[in-house]
Amino acid sequence: MKDVLKTADPVKLSFARSVLSDAGIESFVLDEGMASMYGGGIEFVKKRLSVIDEEADRAQRLIDEALAESE
Repeated sequence: MKDVLKTADPVKLSFARSVLSDAGIESFVLDEGMASMYGGGIEFVKKRLSVIDEEADRAQRLIDEALAESE
């Protein structure tokens, strides 16, 4: 498993998961419990979006492109 995004922003996390899902890449949110424990919106507690190693490069590229287009 490799992390392709670390964020405390639930909207960005949901958007990135949607981008990966549309591309047929399964993703997993890690550290969700820790973030919830501290209220979910505290910047120092980031959730990690991870994918299997074989999909990591493609997933990273798709997320980077999608986030750049959304700005």
